[in-house]
Amino acid sequence: MTGQVRTVDGRVAGRRGQATRQKLLDCLSEMLSSSAYRDVKVIDVARKAGTSPATFYQYFPDVEGAVLELAEQTVADSAALTGLVQGRSWVGKAGWQTAQELVDGFLEFWRKNDAILRVVDLGAAEGDKRFYKLRMKILNSVNSSLAESVAELRSKGKVDKDVNPAAVAGALVTMLAAAASHQKGFSSWGVKQAELKPSLSLLVHLGITGKKPTR
Repeated sequence: MTGQVRTVDGRVAGRRGQATRQKLLDCLSEMLSSSAYRDVKVIDVARKAGTSPATFYQYFPDVEGAVLELAEQTVADSAALTGLVQGRSWVGKAGWQTAQELVDGFLEFWRKNDAILRVVDLGAAEGDKRFYKLRMKILNSVNSSLAESVAELRSKGKVDKDVNPAAVAGALVTMLAAAASHQKGFSSWGVKQAELKPSLSLLVHLGITGKKPTR
């Protein structure tokens, strides 16, 4: 975390307070991986963290407030996804490598943050603007860079001039997000993780370049 961390009443938290606050968030994150979001209670989070509900309320107004903080941290972490696309080549063998690394990084990010991302998706689907904005920030970490890549290829005549960069990028990011959130479900269709990645990479490469990859 960067910057000052404050309690609910506005006081600046010291090192010990910051550590307690982060432990509460870590315990909440762990609980979300095995419990429905709305079933998680303050007393349960506090007990798991080895502290009291009163301490929890020093840092968060309620469970939802702590969940939003976890989501904000996930948004900050998603900034690293931009580097999987920005400034990368989509030409020749380098293009195939870019597609593979994007898919691999995207799926790994989703696995690592699966619990909180499920809550963000649920909140967004229910029309909660706070969760919707957070979800869009996460997806924009890839969407904007992909759109720029398509626009650059189009300007060089490597992609049909009628292609809409924003539409292509949005479609591909939506596909990746849906596939990433359904990773465990692919096994019920007889699809192994090792088979999923190259299939998604192929679709991404075709979507961006309009061509089969050079391997």
